[in-house]
Amino acid sequence: MKLLEKTSRIYLLASLFIYLAVGIAFYWIITFMIYDEVESRLMVEKRDFETYLRSNNTWTNNSYFVENKIEVVPVFGKFENKTAFTDTLIYNRYEESMDPFRQLTFYTLIGGSPYRVAIRKSIVESYKLIEAISAAMITFLALLMVGMFFFQRNLSGKLWRPFYGSLARIKDFDWTKNSKLEFESSEISEFNELNEVMVKMASKMQHDYKSLREFTENASHEIQTPLALINARVEQFIQSRDLSENQTHWIEEIYHAARRMSRLNQGLLLLAKIENQQFAEQKKLNLTVLVQDKLKDYEDILNHKRITVHIKEEGSFHWVMSPTLADIFLSNLLSNAIRHNYIGGTLNIESGPDLLSISNTGANLNIDPERLFERFKKESGSPESLGLGLAIVKEICDSCGLHIAYLNTGNMHKIIIL
Repeated sequence: MKLLEKTSRIYLLASLFIYLAVGIAFYWIITFMIYDEVESRLMVEKRDFETYLRSNNTWTNNSYFVENKIEVVPVFGKFENKTAFTDTLIYNRYEESMDPFRQLTFYTLIGGSPYRVAIRKSIVESYKLIEAISAAMITFLALLMVGMFFFQRNLSGKLWRPFYGSLARIKDFDWTKNSKLEFESSEISEFNELNEVMVKMASKMQHDYKSLREFTENASHEIQTPLALINARVEQFIQSRDLSENQTHWIEEIYHAARRMSRLNQGLLLLAKIENQQFAEQKKLNLTVLVQDKLKDYEDILNHKRITVHIKEEGSFHWVMSPTLADIFLSNLLSNAIRHNYIGGTLNIESGPDLLSISNTGANLNIDPERLFERFKKESGSPESLGLGLAIVKEICDSCGLHIAYLNTGNMHKIIIL
């Protein structure tokens, strides 16, 4: 959810709650004031009634009038002499409806006998006044809330516009290039401070990336060159006839160690380059065609191990990625499927519009499948295996947005690319 949408929702809910609370409080205050006014008038009429009784000591009911009724009824037996205000409904013969009245009830003596006196005053007009005030208040608050909502939304949009501009520039920023990250100046100090921090971070990232790239390039050249020289000289020693059997054995060990070190250095440098996104060239490639072409490079070893290849093509799997990485990616998958295969085993390649899978027969897996794509996790104990092949495949998948999964069914091991 975007920031503006989130703040707008919170503002709308908070406003709705506040306005509802204010509306209810206002309604109760108006109702209280009107009731207080009606009860004050009823108390005045009570005093008038008592004054009339003291002067005449008698009372005659006249129930004809609808408004301002005074009802006097005799009381027989025990009664509790108290004064009370209550609401009641009286039939209106003109409107043929039940009208609300406020009633004051008290007890008094008339001619020496107890009577219950009820003085009533209509509050129909008061209710109408309350309804009119409530309707006006609801309309006013609704208009105020809608107006404030759009005002707050527009104001927030204008205030946060520099932030979204900076966010768009950060998204488009490529730290592998030499162009600097730049922001437009804002009237808001906090945004300017944020932009300054982001510029410093981007500059530091570019400097670190450049240093790391120079290191990998230098290491690739400065380490590979002496290793190649060592291998060449060792090969010359091996071909020499002046060496004893022990010397030949030691030289062969040096040769294999140097070759392993050279391959290890190349693998680690390749991983560093992939992580640093140094393979910038991107093309839409047909991996189904590429993997079939790559199989031709392994025809000799496939024939040597008498491995049967089955290809099931239900569509072409296309993906945008570096051609160099695609070649490394498919080479590692095929060499891994061939290296761990049986003599006389099977190699299956399946492809479709949404997936590419390579499966092979082989011995049971001795390591946790969850750690199969980690560096230096190798299944075989062969000194020729570095344990970097599938780690490089996983790193290429991550850098290109591909998903990789491993499935094991019996003696079949399948790598699925989605």
